[in-house]
Amino acid sequence: MKNDSLVTTAERTLKLVELFLSHPEGLTPQEILPQLGISRGALFLLLRTLKNAGYLEQSEPRGRYRAGARLTVWRTTSSEFHQNLMDAFYQEARHHPCPETLLITVPAAQGVLNLAQVESRQTVRSAYPVGDVIKTPNAAEDLFQSPPAAAVVRNGYSLKGSTETIELALPVCPDGVHPQAALLLSAPAFRWREENLLAEWLGELRELAARLSYRLGAITYTPYQVQPPNQLTAEAQLTLQEIRRFLQGPWTARLACLRPDGKPHVIPVWQEWDGKAFYLIAWQGSLWAEYLLHNPETSLTIDEPWPPLRRVSARGKAVPLPLAKDDPRLNELLQRLSQRYLGEASLAPSSDQIQQVFQIIPESLRGWKGLLTATSPKSDSSLP
Repeated sequence: MKNDSLVTTAERTLKLVELFLSHPEGLTPQEILPQLGISRGALFLLLRTLKNAGYLEQSEPRGRYRAGARLTVWRTTSSEFHQNLMDAFYQEARHHPCPETLLITVPAAQGVLNLAQVESRQTVRSAYPVGDVIKTPNAAEDLFQSPPAAAVVRNGYSLKGSTETIELALPVCPDGVHPQAALLLSAPAFRWREENLLAEWLGELRELAARLSYRLGAITYTPYQVQPPNQLTAEAQLTLQEIRRFLQGPWTARLACLRPDGKPHVIPVWQEWDGKAFYLIAWQGSLWAEYLLHNPETSLTIDEPWPPLRRVSARGKAVPLPLAKDDPRLNELLQRLSQRYLGEASLAPSSDQIQQVFQIIPESLRGWKGLLTATSPKSDSSLP
């Protein structure tokens, strides 16, 4: 009887794990109960045990349960994933101007595994054996903690210094949210102060981590943000120059439009802003393209989940552009977008995959950053 009980518990635990692996958006206890056929007390005991062990997490008390860091690693242990990750890293890192050593790491039992490395060419540099587990405390480990530190969630990176080295780690998220690898910069400590390293390389490496995530399948790049951030009020208004600089990064836009039945539809899309208009590509089979042809009224939101919390909102009408598949302007747009979102070494998708190209000239364009404080001035639109 005791063995039967152990087998039953093991079977239920494995089934519970399979449920969370197949539902990255998370599950509530009420959604799980009918599929396991156990009592609420037994279910909460299983959930609490897996949560304490780092296999599950909750974004808030009494919130949905989701796969934690130790469970999401199960999705990425295949040699195919590692090979795709290494290929993307080498192709991108070798085109990157960073003068220090860059590594791509994944979680391991007692540290992080160094999958690939591009060493600095400087005489004094950091270097680690590829294929070995880095066991000493390092910045990459912080990204995989469950739950991650509040500063890691807030900033979207980990910075760690010692007497010998300084390290900056950025999450790589194939699903756009959960870190399953880390891009790690490692440098001799005598060469950098923390604030100087962040000022010079955080933006560049964040874009590189985003492109790696896109190449592995992410639709958007918002590490740790299981749910979209709440509506934020403005601390400072972005100038048109700041808006343009922000929009040049590989950040996806959330396009909102109306379905024919009047219900809202929101979808992440690639965007290009030329200072006057946005250009969007709809791939074959995109429902939102049909919705815009039916009703061109739309809005775009582009934001970042880390300080300084920049965000841009635009509203206008989407106009379909009559670009043939062999039109050089279409191929040039496709090439520019591919390089921004997937990297210099990426192959641009074929124009045969494109359903429609839209232009949106904003009737309203606004940019903000930060959070409202007691002394913060209220801001209006950057573009009337």
